[in-house]
Amino acid sequence: MSIVTETLTKLAKERILIMDGAMGTMIQKEGLEEADYRGERFKDYHLDLKGNNDLLVITKPDVIAKIHGEFLAAGADIIETDTFNATSVSMADYDMQSLAKEINVEGAKLARRVADEWTAKTPEKPRFVAGSIGPMNQSLSVSPDVNNPGYRSVTFDEVAAAYKEQVEGLIEGGVDIILIETVFDTLNSKAAIFATEEVFEEKGVRLPVMLSCTITDMSGRNLSGQTIEAYWNSVRHAKPWSIGLNCAFGAEQLRPHAVTISDIADTLVCVYPNAGLPNEMGEYDETPEITGGLLGGWAEEGLLNITGGCCGTTPDHIVAIAKAAEGKAPRKVPVFEPVMKLSGIDPVKINCMEPVE
Repeated sequence: MSIVTETLTKLAKERILIMDGAMGTMIQKEGLEEADYRGERFKDYHLDLKGNNDLLVITKPDVIAKIHGEFLAAGADIIETDTFNATSVSMADYDMQSLAKEINVEGAKLARRVADEWTAKTPEKPRFVAGSIGPMNQSLSVSPDVNNPGYRSVTFDEVAAAYKEQVEGLIEGGVDIILIETVFDTLNSKAAIFATEEVFEEKGVRLPVMLSCTITDMSGRNLSGQTIEAYWNSVRHAKPWSIGLNCAFGAEQLRPHAVTISDIADTLVCVYPNAGLPNEMGEYDETPEITGGLLGGWAEEGLLNITGGCCGTTPDHIVAIAKAAEGKAPRKVPVFEPVMKLSGIDPVKINCMEPVE
């Protein structure tokens, strides 16, 4: 176990850890224009770049550093790098495949610098950096062509190679944690896990790995059809430092699924919901007091080890969440007897019993 893992695990036993909020929401509040995304380096680029938020770690690092600092000031223990879409596969939308590694290195360095500045200010409250790895804009489980269900636009090897490059960049930039988040396709996440393990083996390092699934409807399934329990059975072999949920819904709608993962996972549980459901304009209206109150209730029930916010959550939301979680005992990680657990889109548990004569 690495020193970082030991430190984080020790802290997680003492209190509920707090993650940051929505990078995308905060970037939108900055009102950046096309010229801001381009900067000097890409001023003559042949495609529009507005919306390529990960590129801002190169073209507007001061803006991203400010956002990291605001979330740390709000009480976050863990901040996420601005690298959610920084794979060569996703960057192909902007014809920037060749920049994927650089963006991850720079995004990690930027978050590392700000986190270290805050650790120096508050040594009693060390700050950590999670390398954000998003789900990618291509699916290995679902065909993009409704007329050809067997078609895939990418292969498993291509996705794994793209994730490997991302993980290499994040580690080179100095992250403490690998965060594979907003998982809508289990096979994509398995490619990310495979790539992460390959990098760990090649570099001779091992960082804590956080896995966070996102459900696409109230039945509790992700886009590739798995229930939360089935997803856990699919990835438990990776021995993640934490498992959990993010995005999709607000805390009120996510609660039953948070209860499920809390009941079945023999590792830490991390849930960071949206600020409620989006309105007709795609914006989030749930106030920090509501979000904090809901997650405070979860903390009171012993459902959480780590929490924070996803879409629509601001530093004010993180202040409220941190305040609500303060003094609440973290969830106790259960210990289960070894049992064969399998999964398709639904979980299967096989209890080995003595044969009946």
